[in-house]
Amino acid sequence: MASTSEQPVLVAAATGESEVNPYLMGVYAPVGEEIDASDLEVIGEIPADLNGVYLRNGPNPRFEPEGRYHWFDGDGMIHAVHLENGKARYRNRWIRTKAFEAESAAGKALWKGVMESPKGNPFGNTHGLNVKDSANTDLIFHRGKVLSTWYLCGTPYSVDPLSLETLGAEDFLGTLVGDMMAHPKADERTGELFWFDYGPRPPYLRYGVIGADGKVASTTEIELPGPRLPHDMAITENYAILMDLPLVQDMEAARNGRHKLLFDRSLPSRFGVLPRYGNGSQIRWFEASPCYIYHVVNSWEQGEEIVLDVCRVQRPQPRADAHTPLAKMLSYLRLDASLHRYRFNLRTGQCLENQLDDDNTEFPSVDSRVVGGRNRFSYAVHISPDSTLKFDGLVCYDNRAGVKTEHRFGPGRWGGEAPFAPRDGAAADSDDGYLVTFVQDEREGRSELDVFDAADLAAGPVARVLLPQRVPLGFHATWVRADQLEPSRTR
Repeated sequence: MASTSEQPVLVAAATGESEVNPYLMGVYAPVGEEIDASDLEVIGEIPADLNGVYLRNGPNPRFEPEGRYHWFDGDGMIHAVHLENGKARYRNRWIRTKAFEAESAAGKALWKGVMESPKGNPFGNTHGLNVKDSANTDLIFHRGKVLSTWYLCGTPYSVDPLSLETLGAEDFLGTLVGDMMAHPKADERTGELFWFDYGPRPPYLRYGVIGADGKVASTTEIELPGPRLPHDMAITENYAILMDLPLVQDMEAARNGRHKLLFDRSLPSRFGVLPRYGNGSQIRWFEASPCYIYHVVNSWEQGEEIVLDVCRVQRPQPRADAHTPLAKMLSYLRLDASLHRYRFNLRTGQCLENQLDDDNTEFPSVDSRVVGGRNRFSYAVHISPDSTLKFDGLVCYDNRAGVKTEHRFGPGRWGGEAPFAPRDGAAADSDDGYLVTFVQDEREGRSELDVFDAADLAAGPVARVLLPQRVPLGFHATWVRADQLEPSRTR
């Protein structure tokens, strides 16, 4: 086992208002070391046909925060377990963003978080949102590298999936101008990457495509009634689907230097469909009931309709009974989402929607090889009723059979996003593979990587890889197959 020489300052666990901040304690508390460890202990047996690397992103503040700490403020850190020939290796690294390097040079925090006024922060994203871009949100594999992104739209950073070395800000061979949102969509069949960029001033939304050659191939501006905060998008074989949802920025608060959101139920949810390489004038808008959508499950074309599955949030803003800043943050972070389906008829312009499940599930995923095509299986985490955001189980949805299977981690055990990891050589859109996720045992202060047979989720993990250090709860994850890792091995 090896650790780096970089040591963080311990992070204070208070908000400055005599309220203990749970997102700096217990299962959320940051770790201070970057380590490498091999030949990890395994309970059970790692399947011989499971080869690749599981990577998960999340907030891990290096220095004591300035002012009130919001869970989204922490510096991005990737935790990864590489599975090869039945053996497991662990590694974790901070993402070396521009802001991380600036604070490392200063030896202290230089940015205040989203619960404080951004005045005085050194810099922000290209749209002038003066909040620290920490690249702590999602991980997307594209063209031999993993892209690390930020939830409020920022600079994507390229990371080597094996060494976790930050390769630098990704500008796609000098062709990307502006920012990229948290959840770009990669089409593994074509090698393209689809993304959007948004900001507080016109043009409010910009959509683009990265071609298989790694360069920006197309961009277009999308007209919106005002500034919005979209988080995700979808693709099909021929189209891209963008969203105009009624969660808007409070402009009065913005003028006073504060970041505050309002959910305007007088506005509909709108879904814009345009050809993959279309321009803004070609977009067709479909209206539905007001909601917010953090994460798309998948989308596909079916006859003259486009089908879109999402995790739909009904109450996306702080609860009315939350009076203190900390209470508002806690209520805002508590997701209340369920599996929801939209159908957009391209001939009639009609939009139909219906709820597919009433369980509180989020952080969905499908086999990455079928993104944009019809999928049979999808996977999600089940959200605990605890006051802070915790995932207490996994759910598998079978679209064809119309059934779901579940697994609960057990008392005091919390998991994370569990992408589908196909068996070596398995066909796409089958359950011939595994689900992989970190699980943290709150009672024992220990973390592990759990491997589940995707075809028998209810049976529990087939392997539990014990990790050399605790992995704090975090955000999004990805699985990179062994056949995708060759560029990293030769880099």
